[in-house]
Amino acid sequence: MTIQQQIITIAMCVLATVLTRFLPFVLFRENRPTPAFVQYLGKALPSAVFAMLVVYCLKNVNLIAAPHGVPEAIGIVVTVLLHLWKRQMLLSIAGGTVVYMLLIQLVF
Repeated sequence: MTIQQQIITIAMCVLATVLTRFLPFVLFRENRPTPAFVQYLGKALPSAVFAMLVVYCLKNVNLIAAPHGVPEAIGIVVTVLLHLWKRQMLLSIAGGTVVYMLLIQLVF
């Protein structure tokens, strides 16, 4: 990559970041109510993203060959239990991921 291409790439990344950060403040002013579809997306997207993450993580699990999906199942159970206990999505995801990685590296 030439220096000119690097500068253009960095400039485009900066522009995209600035637009995504400031555009909501321009579109949704304080004095106007938030549109219903934006409120709906705010409620529906976290669950949809979590579901996509689960599907992505389990897409290559082979139940026929060892370890038969056991580490994945334990990771899911830990994730669900952490979420039911603390109700914090990031803690649930991180906890399940750590348990899964430890199982894969140390046990299976």
